[in-house]
Amino acid sequence: MELCQWWRHIVVFLLHAWISSCFAQTTLPVRSSPTPTPQTAERPETLKFRLSGFPRKHNEGRIEVFYKGEWGTICDDDFSLANAHVLCRQLGFVSATGWTHSAKYGKGTGKIWLDNVQCSGSERSVSVCKSRGWGNSDCTHDEDAGVICKDERLPGYVDSNVIEVQVDENRVEEVRLRPVLTIATKRMPVTEGVVEVKNKDGWAKICDNGWTPKNSRVVCGMMGFPHEKKVNKNFYKHLRKRSAVPKSKVKVTTPRQEPKAKAITKTSTKSKPGKSAAAKRLYAERQKNNFLVHSVACLGTEVHLAACPLEFNNGNATESCPGGMPAVVSCVPGPLYAQSTAMRKKLKMQSTIRLKGGAKYGEGRVEVLKGSEWGTICDDHWNLLSASVVCRELGFGTAKEALTGARMGQGLGPIHMSEVQCTGHERSLWNCRYKNITAEDCKHSEDASVRCNVPYMGFEKTVRISGGRSRYEGRVEVLYTETNGTLRWGLICGEGWGTEEAMVVCRQLGLGYANHGLQETWYWDSSNVTEMVMSGVKCTGDEMSLSQCQHHRTVNCQKAAARFSAGVICSETASDLVLNAPLVQQTTYIEDRPLHMLYCAAEEDCLSKSAAGASWPYGHRRLLRFSSQIHNIGRADFRPKAGRHSWVWHACHGHYHSMDIFTHYDLMSANGTKVAEGHKASFCLEDTDCDEGVSKRYECANFGEQGITVGCWDLYRHDIDCQWIDITDVKPGNYILQVVINPNYEVAESDFTNNAMKCNCKYDGHRIWVHNCHIGDAFSEEAEKKFEKYPGQLNNQIS
Repeated sequence: MELCQWWRHIVVFLLHAWISSCFAQTTLPVRSSPTPTPQTAERPETLKFRLSGFPRKHNEGRIEVFYKGEWGTICDDDFSLANAHVLCRQLGFVSATGWTHSAKYGKGTGKIWLDNVQCSGSERSVSVCKSRGWGNSDCTHDEDAGVICKDERLPGYVDSNVIEVQVDENRVEEVRLRPVLTIATKRMPVTEGVVEVKNKDGWAKICDNGWTPKNSRVVCGMMGFPHEKKVNKNFYKHLRKRSAVPKSKVKVTTPRQEPKAKAITKTSTKSKPGKSAAAKRLYAERQKNNFLVHSVACLGTEVHLAACPLEFNNGNATESCPGGMPAVVSCVPGPLYAQSTAMRKKLKMQSTIRLKGGAKYGEGRVEVLKGSEWGTICDDHWNLLSASVVCRELGFGTAKEALTGARMGQGLGPIHMSEVQCTGHERSLWNCRYKNITAEDCKHSEDASVRCNVPYMGFEKTVRISGGRSRYEGRVEVLYTETNGTLRWGLICGEGWGTEEAMVVCRQLGLGYANHGLQETWYWDSSNVTEMVMSGVKCTGDEMSLSQCQHHRTVNCQKAAARFSAGVICSETASDLVLNAPLVQQTTYIEDRPLHMLYCAAEEDCLSKSAAGASWPYGHRRLLRFSSQIHNIGRADFRPKAGRHSWVWHACHGHYHSMDIFTHYDLMSANGTKVAEGHKASFCLEDTDCDEGVSKRYECANFGEQGITVGCWDLYRHDIDCQWIDITDVKPGNYILQVVINPNYEVAESDFTNNAMKCNCKYDGHRIWVHNCHIGDAFSEEAEKKFEKYPGQLNNQIS
């Protein structure tokens, strides 16, 4: 008997120990639910990750791990892109684009923490990947591994180089709105639905007990919407009650009753659209209720639900939401995503703030309008709270990233704000605290940028590129619906296809900027080519998808072979050319040049048409001359579209033409009519000079490579051929001088709106006065209208 009692005590003790260990494994680092946690439970090990080494960019470097109080490296043995994916995500980037071996970024010091790491790519932490274990390595620091991460942050991560993470499964990362009403599932974007969080291989709900509008505001911001609105909870409660006990109103007993049953169902659906299907869906949800999160208490300023105080349900308690229901949220879309014209008019976009230089909507350099002039923001103290105010003001959601260091290219003109500090509740950035600055306080290399959360539209599902050598290039194929409803991929006719169309495709696929729009794609793999289903595509370059561009109703393509189908090459970075407007104003003058000195210029078509009837070599032409200094303020070098093999040698001037037209020079009347024009072929694109710390890369001498490096400029002095407008036939009056760089969009840029420069001119027949030279988008619309009506400068500035 005593032996039996002794064994009973042993079993109880072991059972208690086993249950305690189970609870210890489910203990969470955030506020846990009231379930008591044994004191023996260990907190998950905190790891820190950072990128180090030199030379490197902010999103690449030697990977270093902080473990057991010491920084160390990872050996490159068995390293792979899957390993890099896991590590980049732990560093706060969306994914990896590559990895390096043999200490490319220099040798580290201290421990080599991990060796022979083998990840599948889906792990939440490198610590759960296969390896030899912590501190067990036979490597030296000559084998330190590095990673190259995609330059895009995960939601909720700050732009810091040291990321602290806890090795823990319960962490809110992905959130979605799942529509309940059938009609809502067919509309994009989804603005109302049940809030769900990613949980292992599925999705779980949030209990709405204590749910507030501030929680909804945070969720809407994550989904790309600026505002939340009140949900009709009674409607969802009614559906919930209907779904509690499913009733089959129509019982099909004989074949004769079947048509009647279908008719009844169809009628009821028309009278109350979506309710029947919604009730069935909610019933199905109740059958598999899975409430992972509860007691959410956001302030409303958070950029991600993970930043809010919340609690996770433990163990088998995931079905509990006593007296509550799944949290439902309804959001108000911004003007770009409004589903009706009336809503678009009602939600008119603000005009005192804008984003420039981004590859897609919702990202770019932040510029604000002060007085009548646009200017940038210095990145001092720039953070996600301030960036989110910008995003919401523009009709997007919260900010995914607050970028510093001119990561979206450098701006021009004044810097209007510095040390911006927002609380997150402001309706406009101008309501935040900030400092006015002088030119000495901040430079354009410190311009602030943002990446905003934008609504998911599913545009990437209707277009694809194939046959290229990488995912960034290929033939363009669109999803086409035939008359019988069948969906199939078809090609696009390459006739008329150019940079603007390629810009839309690259944006639609999330592949950055357009590098080239190709009209022939014969050199790519054609093993899976489809038929041409679209032709005559014409885009402005601002569209969100190709479906918003003009195109022929029926296919009309003279070159219908697959080799003439449209193609694209996309890039994550792009150049951005701007003209030094003050220099044009300072260097403008008139010269009467003898005809015998203009033979080469005439060959290059740099004179007006009347020059052909002149008495060569006698007489002269009156030329409006000025200098052009063209800066590349983008994030990629500006290179001619054509390679050196196709450049044209011009014997008269002794140089190569790498582009047909590089700039247009026009003199226009007040109503926009051209009265004189000139053009300049890019006979020599090179780095004349560069910013401090930037080296020249392009030089025309000895048939060298042509281009303009980021941070450098190309200077065309006023005294070289074709650097003019022939105004011999122009009458005295008030005019507008306009210079447009890259006018035919031959080379892709991140921003074409700053390619034009305008000046007011007054010509009295002998002298020229030039005033108010500025880049085309530097002023407000009102100021630009006044500029075009400008009566002319009355006193002499430059003659």
